Amino acid sequence: MTTDAAFTPDPKRWQALAVLSVAYLMVILDVSVVNVALPSIQNALNFSTEGLQWVVTGYALTFGGFLLLGGRVGDILGRRKMFMVGLALFVACSLLCGLAWNSTVLVVPRLLQGAASAILSPSVFSIVSVTFREGSERNKALGVLGAIAGSGAAIGVILGGVLTEYVGWEWIFFLNVPIGILAFALVPMVVRESRASQLSRDFDAQGATAITASLLLFVYALTRAPEVGWGAGQTIGMILGSVALLGLFVAIEIRSKSPLVPMRVFKRRTLTGANVLGLILGTSIFGMFFLLSLYMQQVLGFSALKTGVGYLGIALTIIVTAGISQALVTKLGVKPVLMTGLALLSVGLIYFTQISPDGSYFVDLFPGFILTGIGMGFSFIPISIAALSGVEDKQAGLASGLINMSQQIGGALGLAILITVATSRANGLIGAGTPPPVAFTDGFSLAFWVSLGFAVTGFVAAGLVLKGKDLKAVSAAAPI
Repeated sequence: MTTDAAFTPDPKRWQALAVLSVAYLMVILDVSVVNVALPSIQNALNFSTEGLQWVVTGYALTFGGFLLLGGRVGDILGRRKMFMVGLALFVACSLLCGLAWNSTVLVVPRLLQGAASAILSPSVFSIVSVTFREGSERNKALGVLGAIAGSGAAIGVILGGVLTEYVGWEWIFFLNVPIGILAFALVPMVVRESRASQLSRDFDAQGATAITASLLLFVYALTRAPEVGWGAGQTIGMILGSVALLGLFVAIEIRSKSPLVPMRVFKRRTLTGANVLGLILGTSIFGMFFLLSLYMQQVLGFSALKTGVGYLGIALTIIVTAGISQALVTKLGVKPVLMTGLALLSVGLIYFTQISPDGSYFVDLFPGFILTGIGMGFSFIPISIAALSGVEDKQAGLASGLINMSQQIGGALGLAILITVATSRANGLIGAGTPPPVAFTDGFSLAFWVSLGFAVTGFVAAGLVLKGKDLKAVSAAAPI
């Protein structure tokens, strides 16, 4: 960690934060911006139902799986340089996605787009951590990024609804091109280069490939299980293969001289706890937007635009409460703010379990949106601050990669689990003669109970894993 005596503030740090925030928002939006457009994409490109979710999960998995490698490469070769490489690749893949003429031509660039995000995203956090002095100023900067992470999913579905309704689903990807080009041009003017020159130049690409392949195979097994059966040889074989690849990843990390994840970083309780909670929070939250989008369109009959606008309440709530959350963390510490957020999130999910097939927006959805919005604003910011607290400059890419990986992998796994639960329940009811709107609603409701279980687990884990005395003053945390 850079000492106060040696630290020289960058006079352009706030301009740098503005440019980095725009690029980071594009990355976060692309996890959820497709949700509202999925029915249009399915009709246009003849997607199967199980194939359609790969437009979302494929992106999230390659994003999460390669984040640590992206952080390592940025630390060694230069954070600004790799940010620009990731941004250029992201823009190119966005263009290819918008030009797609069949399902394969869309899914493959989405996988590559996730990998591009894995290069870009950790560089954002590591640049911020070495550009801003630890304490109140860095907390404010991380609060901005936390607000983007927390509200990005909601903003994405709003934007996706508007673009799909008025100009076509292709523009949810095309819009990234001019914004990305502008950010690319501005970065050299306001962001200074930084790197950890003392690190080994071994990138451990084998480890990143093993963990990503393990996750992709596991999610594919989940998506196929409702069709082929949970006890089928194909399902069991894929799950065992996923476990084997995970074991290979652990073996690579233990034997590597320069592992992606040095085990010693987990000696720091704050970092470990933040990543566990980031994984749980992602598992609970990301699938919620996917399911609510389907509920509004398939059950309530909303258009893409009306569905997107329906998320305005939660988006504004997250943005407002994120600023409040950052100030409260600086004053009270991470733990009380985070536990309050997880408690409110749980209450909001309980509300969503009560949705009805003949419901309405203001009765069935709006109160839950406000509760979960406050809960998310009070959860993402403290987790982001805790994950980077006390981290040395040379470990900034690793720490930022870990917390982003935890949230994205948790989100992808949670999405796959919730979709599997909802689809299995709905298909079973439809097969028994239940009308589709009723069956869909029952499936979504059951999935929200599962999501609630993850949120409650996070609340309990926060109480057990995090120590108030370690987090009371995050600026005083000891370096790794």
